[in-house]
Amino acid sequence: MTTPQPSAPLAADAAPTSPDRPRIYVACLAAYNNGCLHGRWIEATTPDEVMDEVRAMLAESPLPDAEEWAIHDYEGFEGAQLSEYASFETVCNLADFIAEHGRLGALVHRHFGDDLEQAEAAFDDYAGTYASRADFAEELHRDTGTDIPAALEYYIDWSALARDMELNGDIMVFETGFEDVHVFWTR
Repeated sequence: MTTPQPSAPLAADAAPTSPDRPRIYVACLAAYNNGCLHGRWIEATTPDEVMDEVRAMLAESPLPDAEEWAIHDYEGFEGAQLSEYASFETVCNLADFIAEHGRLGALVHRHFGDDLEQAEAAFDDYAGTYASRADFAEELHRDTGTDIPAALEYYIDWSALARDMELNGDIMVFETGFEDVHVFWTR
């Protein structure tokens, strides 16, 4: 029977990581190009803090005078895409957006072709969360004071109405799970 080994303690200057905060793995390209993996996982907090971490990582490189880096991996971005050479400002802004909006934010970001400004603006027109598209359409019509005679109520196809609103470009819909439908106006 083997005895589990204790994990290495954090260095005195190592900050604990937050599991909710997106982070990137930045690699030293000089080491990478010479067959050595050297890099560091860095929380996407502020561009200056990320750059300080990158400088520290490069200073510890097994190759002298290392200057170049690249983002080789990332996590916590809920499926949003980052390029290998994204600016740290872009990375941190996207991380803030994902931290605030989660998976929905990533889906909206992707919908707008990875344009963060458009994704942020879309949340100004957020209509809410519903169990289904049909629930949204029904609530919309009931909240606007539309009187539906009881005899006709069961003839209304709320799903078809919501589908038509989406196809006509009146709304955007994102599903993030079972009965977790997010609706945005497309003004």
